[in-house]
Amino acid sequence: MDKKVGVYTYVAQWPIYSLAWSMRLDKGSRLAVGSSLEDYTNKVELLHFNPDSGDFSTDSRLVLHHPYAPSHLMFFPSDDTSHPDLLATSGDFLRLWHLHPDRVDLKSLLNSNKASEFNSPITSFDWAPFDLRRVAASSVDTTCTVWDVETEAVDTQLVAHDKEVYDISWGGVGVFASVSGDGSVRVFDLRDKERSTIIYENVPPETPLLRLEWNKSDPRFIAAVGMDSEKVVVLDIRFPTTPLMELRRHRGSVNAVSWAPQFGRQLCSVGDDYRALIWEVVGAGLRAEAGDGEVEPVMWYGAASEINQVRWSPVELDLIAIAFSNKLQLLRV
Repeated sequence: MDKKVGVYTYVAQWPIYSLAWSMRLDKGSRLAVGSSLEDYTNKVELLHFNPDSGDFSTDSRLVLHHPYAPSHLMFFPSDDTSHPDLLATSGDFLRLWHLHPDRVDLKSLLNSNKASEFNSPITSFDWAPFDLRRVAASSVDTTCTVWDVETEAVDTQLVAHDKEVYDISWGGVGVFASVSGDGSVRVFDLRDKERSTIIYENVPPETPLLRLEWNKSDPRFIAAVGMDSEKVVVLDIRFPTTPLMELRRHRGSVNAVSWAPQFGRQLCSVGDDYRALIWEVVGAGLRAEAGDGEVEPVMWYGAASEINQVRWSPVELDLIAIAFSNKLQLLRV
């Protein structure tokens, strides 16, 4: 980045793709990292980060053996320590794991296809922090499935898009958005399951959109990323179809985005150009209109290879986790 920052590196024994932060206050700075191996057997490892020493610690008893590479990881989205300590993973199925001090147990294997022991691959999911029973999952079979994880039953299943659904994100109680190979961002309200609202379509048409994240702190905003695209599209849902801004300073395909928690004014994007860029989104559109039309990142960091993933810490608000190759790096910003 423009100024010297703390960078803390953990080297795994395998390539890292997925990562997640825990919100539990009794666990300190804890992360999960998932492997990206061609084999059937993959791994999810739990890490503890000590902010004072800058060191990572692991426990071999807390390594999950995961079928196929996990497409997404997410801890139970609450800091309330009275809840069970759970981790959700996606791949061939949606799974819930119960984390104990000395072991990990598989709590639930959620299969929405009751007619078969097989399931269409799950590309991503989002656990609603304001509705802790509900997890929404996206699939290559064009559906989005909302689970009640307490009863382990399907709450709702919708044919959401014309092609594969690649990502999904909650925006409020009963409201979520998804992106697809059909190139659209669609918003669904579970009070009216027959309809969805297309708030953005990628240009050129039918160009897949791969990633989106709804800003949980300021639900006016959604960030979306297309396949092989060097830009991040920021949408204001009050003004659909036309992006609020397009962030264009990456020099390679953007792979992931993460909004800053609690405040929601900043966004971090990472890509094949080895860079993590931090953007000031609120008010930046007005500044861009007054200037040359291009929004500039407020900070950037260069890694050693293509960055696959980024997650902003919900506990240590000045820490951002990125994953590339077999490395997890925490950036203090």
